[in-house]
Amino acid sequence: MQLLLDAIIDRAIQPKDGVLPTIVGAVVRVSLCGKPLYQRAAGYADRENKVVMQPDTLFRLSSVTKPFVVAAAGVLLEQGKLHPDDRITQWLPWFTPLQPDGNLSVITIRHLLTHTAGLNYGFSEQPDGPYHQAKISDGVDTTPLSLEENLRRIASVPLLFNPGSAVQYSVATDVLGAVLAKVCNAALDDVIRTLVTQPLGISDCEFTVPDPARLAVPYINQPNGIPRPMNELEILFDEEAGITGGINFSPNRAFDASAFLSGGAGMIGSAQGVERLLQVFRTDGAPLFSKRTMDLLLTDSVKQQEMVPGWGFAAGWKTLRNPLAADTPQSPGTISWGGVYGHHWFIDFERNLSVLIMTNTTPQGLYGTFTNDICDSIYAALARKE
Repeated sequence: MQLLLDAIIDRAIQPKDGVLPTIVGAVVRVSLCGKPLYQRAAGYADRENKVVMQPDTLFRLSSVTKPFVVAAAGVLLEQGKLHPDDRITQWLPWFTPLQPDGNLSVITIRHLLTHTAGLNYGFSEQPDGPYHQAKISDGVDTTPLSLEENLRRIASVPLLFNPGSAVQYSVATDVLGAVLAKVCNAALDDVIRTLVTQPLGISDCEFTVPDPARLAVPYINQPNGIPRPMNELEILFDEEAGITGGINFSPNRAFDASAFLSGGAGMIGSAQGVERLLQVFRTDGAPLFSKRTMDLLLTDSVKQQEMVPGWGFAAGWKTLRNPLAADTPQSPGTISWGGVYGHHWFIDFERNLSVLIMTNTTPQGLYGTFTNDICDSIYAALARKE
């Protein structure tokens, strides 16, 4: 496995024969039964200044923030402070978006966890869609809006569908983060710290930059060139990936102490910290919560709908239903997601396997040949040992 993965990473960062690189830097961690099977930091955290990628390099986590919020919700569910069928108006009485038919909605904790609330992301709609017209933040841009003002704007837009009837990846985790803050009577960063990171011994996954010198420079892939440093106002479009409305990046948001705490995209952290959290999910929630709560978080939400071929959706991550349809060697029940700054992760419960790919290059670090090749090579290496 070492040689296979080294070759894939080297080929992506420093290809030969005139092929253009697709990744500037990466930290890849593969664990079997919680024990390291492969670990490597490669390439540059800052190519222009020759800062080499390190195992403890910090990344803008984007949607890798979501598992931290889901874990905090799991703790509160375990403690009985939340119930899946609680209405969120219990804590956010003003969050009452209308259903498509104009009636008031009933959105629950379960709907937020499973992204079945009928909410959306601006990048998933057309550039003139309602989220853009309402100037709603997706959580990775710089905005003067407070969290409450952003959520009030979200609530002003009619839902895509009646809650519970379909799945749409959305700002639901931002709403969930606001609920958790109300339940705990604390800011979301304190909630995550108290319920998740401190109990796990994670010291460098925060909503602020713990050490600016360790933060990787973000890069963006070019159609016919090497990845370039991301601009402060960068918009990514990719219609094939469903990014029709554009993702508005603001890398300096990481340093903005006034930026609202986005439960869907706002954290900064290391691969080490994220991988420690993945082990909680792999081990049925221990030590944060019980298997009963973890089973709830793993429940496939809407059986008649696929997120992508072969994959359903559970609590903030897709879940593998049909490996053949998904064209993947992963086992049924595998969960996976990523982050738009260039990250990808999955947990194969059947094999007790966890894989984390953190890069500073988007979109190749999120999806594409780089992540697919790593996945395929891991399973090929495991098959040779069996």
